[in-house]
Amino acid sequence: MGLDFTVIPKYLDVVMLGALWTIAITVASALVSFFGGIVFAVIALYGPVLVRLPFRAFAWLFMGTPLLLQLFLIYFGLVQIGIDLPAFVAGVIGLGLHFAVYNSELIQTSILAVDKGQMEAARTLGLSRGQALRKVVVPQAVRDVIPPIGNNMIALLKDSALVSVIGVSELTLSAQLAIGRTYRPFEFYVLAAVFYYIINLGMEAVLRRIERKIQAAR
Repeated sequence: MGLDFTVIPKYLDVVMLGALWTIAITVASALVSFFGGIVFAVIALYGPVLVRLPFRAFAWLFMGTPLLLQLFLIYFGLVQIGIDLPAFVAGVIGLGLHFAVYNSELIQTSILAVDKGQMEAARTLGLSRGQALRKVVVPQAVRDVIPPIGNNMIALLKDSALVSVIGVSELTLSAQLAIGRTYRPFEFYVLAAVFYYIINLGMEAVLRRIERKIQAAR
């Protein structure tokens, strides 16, 4: 049986809808991972011991176990303790927390690299430690760490395919649905790959634009 790409137009709307869901879950998860990474970094560096220790256990869990297992725990496991999350929400939380931990590591390193005189100067001006972190130290640290965080966002896009296992009809699952009706795996997996590549190019363009604005603002 040869290749037959003429079957694609009939199911193109199915795959395009999946691509839109992929964009939605990627953007939502990226926001969770970015702001979560900032919060986690501040907790890890400046939080009280009773907070830092549980956070280290939490970070170890998310860095030491597969993302797929984390999605299963959030979607299927939490139901057993009475927390029934929609698949999309569970996917966003799983992806967001997973990459927030990695972003936190980057942000912690960047915070420690900020000149300690910045904190001292802010405190001299009457700012509390929390205000100095929020208004002076963290913005500088985040600005310097945008490129590697951008790489994590690209990885997040690719890993978003894993949410198909908990029933989110994103791009990969939509392609599989089309394959189930046509028995044409190669054609629709190629189409899915093309959509992923286009979304990837769009994300890279947005990230480059953000980096240029940050460089111009320095």
